[in-house]
Amino acid sequence: MLRPKLPDTPAHLVATTPQHAPACDCRHASAPAARRPVGPYVAAGAGALAAVIAVGAVLTALLAAVAVTAVSVAVCVVVLRSLLASHHRGR
Repeated sequence: MLRPKLPDTPAHLVATTPQHAPACDCRHASAPAARRPVGPYVAAGAGALAAVIAVGAVLTALLAAVAVTAVSVAVCVVVLRSLLASHHRGR
């Protein structure tokens, strides 16, 4: 019920191969499958990891710069407020 039914292949599309007797009847091991080199995949993964680390470092530095700026502005506001408050009390 849930198995797909494949269409029949027309006879003119079926490749015919000549039938010949095997050279010997012993069972030879098949050749090992060709392996794909993993070097390009490792290089791409290493490049992606380096990019992620670089972007993370830049974003962390920007966040630290914003935090330092916010703290310095807050300190300036507190100092100016203190100076203005003492100036108004002195009159």
